[in-house]
Amino acid sequence: MTVRPIRVGIIGAGGYGGCGAVEILSRHPEAEIAVLIDTQDVGARISDLYPHLHGFCDRTILAPDDPDRPDDLDVVFFATPDGVGQGEAGAWLERGVKVVDYSGDFRFDSPAVYSGYASRIGRKGEHAAPRLLEEAVYGLAELHREEIAAARVVGNPGCFAVSCILGLAPAVKTGLVDPGSIICDAKTGVSGAGKKPAPTFHFPARYEAMNAYKVSGHQHVYEIERELGLLAGKEIALTFTPHVVPLCRGILSTLYARLAPGRDLAAAEEAYRDFYRDETFVRVFGPGAALTSTHVRGSNFCNISVNADERTGRLIVVSMIDNLVKGQAGSAVQNMNIMFGLEETLGLSQPGQYP
Repeated sequence: MTVRPIRVGIIGAGGYGGCGAVEILSRHPEAEIAVLIDTQDVGARISDLYPHLHGFCDRTILAPDDPDRPDDLDVVFFATPDGVGQGEAGAWLERGVKVVDYSGDFRFDSPAVYSGYASRIGRKGEHAAPRLLEEAVYGLAELHREEIAAARVVGNPGCFAVSCILGLAPAVKTGLVDPGSIICDAKTGVSGAGKKPAPTFHFPARYEAMNAYKVSGHQHVYEIERELGLLAGKEIALTFTPHVVPLCRGILSTLYARLAPGRDLAAAEEAYRDFYRDETFVRVFGPGAALTSTHVRGSNFCNISVNADERTGRLIVVSMIDNLVKGQAGSAVQNMNIMFGLEETLGLSQPGQYP
């Protein structure tokens, strides 16, 4: 008997996150793109917006209220800004369609916690679907695989959060470091700001320019502290500073924490290799590895380099991902695979694009 493929709808298909999902799903052996939806570029073929997709996906982008929009989907990806998914997810769920949301709409399990995050991004008012927060699952597969498998609603992690949480999880879980001493110094390429043009992301403004932003006030710190706190069994407050660098895609996070008494580099390497022993998409390297962001570009991998400064007694971890794949569309597909009982690596098993 032939089993039909998983039918996927992508909402916000014309953005970078939507394009990333199209790229991955076009090679997925058990899924098919059933509809592309957006409020912009309606009537255009996705392959006209992104010519590299010609022959792989030539679907026309439909408006959200298009009468020809199919509803017989299995899952929808909300590759949309904050606020869209929480307003529309309920209607899809009523039809039996599962939801994976790229934004922060479903990363938190209560309206009170969500409100803190929302204040950092300038959103006012209450969450539009507070009851869905109670069942939503945080979509970092390496930490929440079992919950994701049973979920109807999954909130994809933020891109910085993926890099920082995966980079620190073994250290916090095993008591390798003092959790009160954590500092996250993170750099991202300009694609993290999305497709919409802005003066500060115009080429002359970004070329050879880098800057820190939202210093001590970035919204992803909420989920980083929450997830690491769950691993530590207590609340954690950390310092997180993001930077934009003149790079198209990629995140490099340098993570610092004071080693616990009696712990050293050997203990750190052992803890990290053991923690991620069975994780396909997390690769652990020692201090001698010469890693760059290009080694994960275009892939769903997180590369982690474990180091220790004996002079200061600090653990130094460098964690690298592609913000558009492991930090966005790749995590969404990984979560979809888990939600439907598929092999987790389907559509995602490929190396990075180097150089």
